[in-house]
Amino acid sequence: MDLDAAYRVNPLVALRPEPFGALAYHTGDRKLSYLTCPELVRFVRALVMHASLRDALDAAELGGTRRARILADLEALADTGVIVADP
Repeated sequence: MDLDAAYRVNPLVALRPEPFGALAYHTGDRKLSYLTCPELVRFVRALVMHASLRDALDAAELGGTRRARILADLEALADTGVIVADP
């Protein structure tokens, strides 16, 4: 992922809160994705408030291991179209 790019939840994706995190439903391709922890859901929703992914990660004050896990999760969400680069 480009740490200097801004990202946001795809406008075609609806996030539904669940006890484990959230379900992401893509209305374009009708696929479901799982956000497996509430921290990830909060982070994804907050992406739009930051000028870059790097800024979002810094603002979240994540430790090294947690930061790496969030980045891996974000890459998977980008691959499935749940999050997209913000033009």
